[in-house]
Amino acid sequence: MKSTLAPGIRLITSFSRDSWYRGFILLLTFLFYTAYHLSRKPISIVKSELHRNCSTVIRPADLNITNNVTWCDWPPFDQDNYQTLFGVLDNSFLVAYAIGMFFSGIFGERLPLRYYLSFGMLMSGLFTCLFGLGFYWNIHSLGYYAFIQVMNGLMQTTGWPAVVACVGNWFGKGKRGFIMGVWNSHTSVGNILGSLIAGVFVSSAWGMSFIVPGLIIASTGILCFFLLVEKPEDVNCSPPQHHSDQENGETEPLLHNSSSADRTINGAISTEPQEIAEEHTEAISFCAALSIPGVVEFSLCLLFAKLVSYTFLYWLPLYISNVAHFDPKQAGDMSTLFDVGGILGGIMAGLVSDYTGGRATTCCVMLVAAAPMLFLYNYIGQRSLGTTIGMLLVCGGLVNGPYALITTAVSADLGTHESLRGNSRALSTVTAIIDGTGSIGAALGPLLAGLISPTGWNNVFYMLITADVLACLFLSRLVYKEALGWCGRVPRVRGFKEI
Repeated sequence: MKSTLAPGIRLITSFSRDSWYRGFILLLTFLFYTAYHLSRKPISIVKSELHRNCSTVIRPADLNITNNVTWCDWPPFDQDNYQTLFGVLDNSFLVAYAIGMFFSGIFGERLPLRYYLSFGMLMSGLFTCLFGLGFYWNIHSLGYYAFIQVMNGLMQTTGWPAVVACVGNWFGKGKRGFIMGVWNSHTSVGNILGSLIAGVFVSSAWGMSFIVPGLIIASTGILCFFLLVEKPEDVNCSPPQHHSDQENGETEPLLHNSSSADRTINGAISTEPQEIAEEHTEAISFCAALSIPGVVEFSLCLLFAKLVSYTFLYWLPLYISNVAHFDPKQAGDMSTLFDVGGILGGIMAGLVSDYTGGRATTCCVMLVAAAPMLFLYNYIGQRSLGTTIGMLLVCGGLVNGPYALITTAVSADLGTHESLRGNSRALSTVTAIIDGTGSIGAALGPLLAGLISPTGWNNVFYMLITADVLACLFLSRLVYKEALGWCGRVPRVRGFKEI
């Protein structure tokens, strides 16, 4: 009797060697950027521990104190201006991140991605651990913590352009909104894990809330050094196939190399088609990337979308602690629901934009819906546990959905413009411009929250609602063009080639 393969083995052998490598690279890049976001989250959890309501804390019997109000706080955050000081820490990181992002894309195009990512994750782990060691070294200098945040912000810029460029080397005919939305969930997964890990230690020894995530991202840096394969040619896999779907009304997404001539490694074979293809793998300038239709509009939209998203990232646990009177761990755990909603929102945005072909319209509708939901969350979101959970999920989906769509599928569509010719090296610059502009908003949001929150949380939410409206306005021209396409007055071509 002829033996048959076990079902598991049949499943394994049903995939080609190339498919296994591509899946492996997709998983690795997912883990890498999850680690990046995981290490950014602890500061938002620890804030409510650095400045507490000491009247509700049981004082040790052997502790001699002179101030009953601030005895349990961590100087210098024991003063009335603690929210402003928290804003300084946030912006030390975010301003450095925003500035560094514009240069990171340049380095990402010119340095080996394996070394670049490994270095970035190891250094991010070092500075994250140094922040936590301030607890054990009994450091109370704002300058120390601000310097650590600046350096960590610069190191964190190595992540996104390099990860996207690596994916671009492996995936040719790209995945559209749904797949990109699923892959981009690494952002929210990292935020959730970072909140949960930091929450375990925040009430007992908040330094470990930084040290453990720092060790995790450093470990992924070592993993990157030993396992990352930058290009398919390095392991004798076939490069991505490059053919157009224009007969189906679509154009090629950005995530591919320039031509099949890229099979040649280090220019070992010199043919005329390869020389032509090589011209399209040169790094593009900032001006050339900015001239791609849609880049400026989506970059400015992302500025305000990230302003809202990062304000929640850094201030939501403190808001929940202050308004709903949860302890730091409970507030951190509750804040993860916002990121759970972000995962669902990113996937939903990708699905809807795939079906309709309207990236800008999808973003605009979600941003418009987010404004009243933010207003409702501020006024009724803390009335009951069920209301809090539901509002956090909905607000997370509506706020992070457009953010996820712009940084993934929209970037892929913009890369179909003929000036790029499918240049995966140019992807690093385009991504850096879009995410770098968005990071300016990410820096402004927590800063404004720190300045406005002393006047009342209502004013913070009015600021967030205004930012949502401005994000919509920057997309108005693109939405109008998409509407004309649906009415049949202009050709519907995904990729913004005719905008």
